[in-house]
Amino acid sequence: MKRILSVFFFISLFHLSLLAGSIGKLNVLRCEYLVAPLGIDVPSPRLSWQLPVDVDVQEAYQVIVGTDSVRVAQGMGDSWNSGKQTISNVLTVYAGQKLQPYTRYYWKVCVWDSNKMYTSDVTYFETGVMDEHNWKGNWISDTHNIHLKPAAYFRKEWDAKRTIREARAYIAVAGLYELYINGSRVGDHRLDPAYTRFDRRTLYLTHDVTQLLKQGNNAIGVLLGNGWYNHQSTAVWNFDQAPWRGRPKFCMDIRVVYDDGKVEFISTGQDWKTSLSPVIFNSIYTAEHYDARLEQPDWNTPGFDDKKWKNASCTSAPSPLIVSQQMHPIRDVEMLRPAKMIKLSDSIYLFDLGRNIAGVSQLTIKGKPGTEVRLKHSERIGEDNRADMSNIDYHYRPTDDSDPFQTDIFILSGTGEETFRARFNYKGFQYVEVTSSEPVELTDNSLKAYFMHSDVPVAGRISSSDELLNKIWKATNAAYLSNLFGYPTDCPQREKNGWTGDAHIAIETGLYNYDGITVYEKWMADHQDEQAPNGVLPAIIPTAGWGYHWGNGVDWTSTVAIIPWNIYLFYGDKHLLESMYDNIRRYVDYLNYTYPSGITDWGLGDWIPIKSHSSKELTSSIYYYVDTDILAKAARILNKQQDYEKYSALAQKIKNSINARFLNEETGIYCGGSQTELSAPLYWGIVPEHLKELVVYNLAEKVSKDGSMDVGLLGSKTILNALSVNGYADLAYQLASKETYPSWGWWIKNGATTLYENWRIDGKKDISLNHIMFGEISAWYYKALGGLYPDSSMPGFKHIILRPNFVAGLDAFEASHISPYGEIVSSWKKNRGKVQYTITIPSNSSATLYLNEAYKIECKEINAATLSAMRKKGGGIELLTGIYHFEIKTK
Repeated sequence: MKRILSVFFFISLFHLSLLAGSIGKLNVLRCEYLVAPLGIDVPSPRLSWQLPVDVDVQEAYQVIVGTDSVRVAQGMGDSWNSGKQTISNVLTVYAGQKLQPYTRYYWKVCVWDSNKMYTSDVTYFETGVMDEHNWKGNWISDTHNIHLKPAAYFRKEWDAKRTIREARAYIAVAGLYELYINGSRVGDHRLDPAYTRFDRRTLYLTHDVTQLLKQGNNAIGVLLGNGWYNHQSTAVWNFDQAPWRGRPKFCMDIRVVYDDGKVEFISTGQDWKTSLSPVIFNSIYTAEHYDARLEQPDWNTPGFDDKKWKNASCTSAPSPLIVSQQMHPIRDVEMLRPAKMIKLSDSIYLFDLGRNIAGVSQLTIKGKPGTEVRLKHSERIGEDNRADMSNIDYHYRPTDDSDPFQTDIFILSGTGEETFRARFNYKGFQYVEVTSSEPVELTDNSLKAYFMHSDVPVAGRISSSDELLNKIWKATNAAYLSNLFGYPTDCPQREKNGWTGDAHIAIETGLYNYDGITVYEKWMADHQDEQAPNGVLPAIIPTAGWGYHWGNGVDWTSTVAIIPWNIYLFYGDKHLLESMYDNIRRYVDYLNYTYPSGITDWGLGDWIPIKSHSSKELTSSIYYYVDTDILAKAARILNKQQDYEKYSALAQKIKNSINARFLNEETGIYCGGSQTELSAPLYWGIVPEHLKELVVYNLAEKVSKDGSMDVGLLGSKTILNALSVNGYADLAYQLASKETYPSWGWWIKNGATTLYENWRIDGKKDISLNHIMFGEISAWYYKALGGLYPDSSMPGFKHIILRPNFVAGLDAFEASHISPYGEIVSSWKKNRGKVQYTITIPSNSSATLYLNEAYKIECKEINAATLSAMRKKGGGIELLTGIYHFEIKTK
């Protein structure tokens, strides 16, 4: 139960703690931001915890780590005892004895506040291979032929002579895989391992397979898919010409520990058998084809006759670096039934899911042997109720008609009821058109779909009195998740590309709503893999080589700085900022060498504008400043004083150059005065302090005159924020809540359940209906309406900045966000000329509330004199842990 601050409560808590023995419980212990992870292979993992709601300030902590759970529970660790650290952080880095591979480490935390000690239950993390020299198995494949279409089966039987205590499978794959033991699929992940620059870094997974193995004969089966490693489809991005391209391959060690303590490895080698599978074609980009007539029942079970199978071939590793995949995996997160089905003929059916998703469909059907069934996935349908893919197949360049876009092909065996779903593919769609070469009978229950994405925990929630606002927030989040597949993408259908610009525009939307640090840290490693020696990055990451020549200007590839900085702000963890520091520095140094004046036009500019075209020189130069400023701040945080001075001076030089070139100081107009040209300098801190009021006035006048938004991608990040932060929140909300073109509400009014790529909805081609790039609005709700901001001086919401706006036209609003310290809630409701405002500040945190001086404020938890003194002191009201109820009389 949350508590309300009062003097009486402090006294009561103290006496209650004495009566209770002064011990409470901690919760949410994580290692590397995962709960009880397997396969950790970093030498010094990060350990974090969350405090109970009744802790004011953590005064000290102690972390105990050991290999004996009982001794750890008793407070004794044979690996690390941090001792009592008088620090309020809820994140630390393991600093004990060297971690050993294949080892389970138990750990617990004790913390103290001024009254009480709190202790956690014992949890664990488990190390993986840790060193490449520990691998026992060989890399194996079935052939070197990259053009061979059927996917390959691999199998091995093995006899366990004794009772098995525990077993782990460590599997590294170039491509995608499904692992089976004794006929059962291992785990619930999809599309593992994640896409990387395969010739520089390959990922391995760790699975606990103890319960699947048995004493006696066991069978291990692996099915390999192409993924991005062997791209056989052709499109404008040259995936098929990747320098690493090869037939899928894998390496696996199954480490078995018997009851007597003896260890045995079952590893990949030439003694494994291989055969082609019924998956006769698979493409991560287009679709999957399956011929059920080619099934080999029980191929992954003991006793299967594999005499006709050939031996696997040993091959080279795809890269010199094989590292553990430690992030929230892709899963089937939600199952959907069709909202309706239309029978167009006895061989054509259309299923409508009622919403746009990323994922796969699953069909259950009966039919004659050899019947070819096609499942065509689309975002739109034509007037004839047939699937229409003209808006998403624009960049596909098929060499023939054997690989239709987003169209699975299922050939029936005719043995009764059969079920098919793609294993190594996902699509973006709302409609599934099923056509068959022979008449079939389908019902509403014949098809279902799975919404797939990286299964990141929910970290935020929005609710309001405006149903349109709620729908926009849900649609934005649906688009965000539809484009999170081990890296942030632009769309789940025609591209699946990790466009850098889209990702940094939507980074705050991602972090306010979801606990996505593991995915972003993986993606920053992809940046390191892709960065050229001179510091240049491609426009899409990962890439097969495309993107170094177009689209990779400063306004897009600023991900290298913006994302590590936001991770630092939201998590209070400088690890990513530190690991990326040299990459950011090389990037900024390249810019400084190439554009010594501080002005650059390198970029795409305000992509997909509505009407006005803004200066690309201005927007690209602003991002040049942003990156340099982040580098300077990172240098200060990391105690690199010389760099801090150097890059602070460079950032100031760039800012001065921008203002000298583009700002008319007399009129307060940048360039031609478009909405983007005025809002971008305001949002990114370019405008001189004495001119802010004039520039934002010009922006407000421009918006009022235009009567609607007139921005592209870059402006969509800045327009609402620039207005709301500078005194025009009502006007910003008017833009955000419009239902006419162009607006987010216009999309919703016309049936959108995800965000679109273009403000127009009547595009005939090249207009994805599931794009995240205009997704800043979801973050804006948290910031402008909820008022929730991290404080860079005390990041991770250790200190919270609260700047809510009780905008005209909205009666009630609530935003909550789960920070590293717990849940923050900002909630307000209008009632008879007053605003009832409630704030929850989690344990071990504090906040400063800023409200317009014209508001008359009362607070049940703070007396009037104290409240007045707080405001006079610094304009803000200082709040500690607790729940506060304010009554605010509006103007």
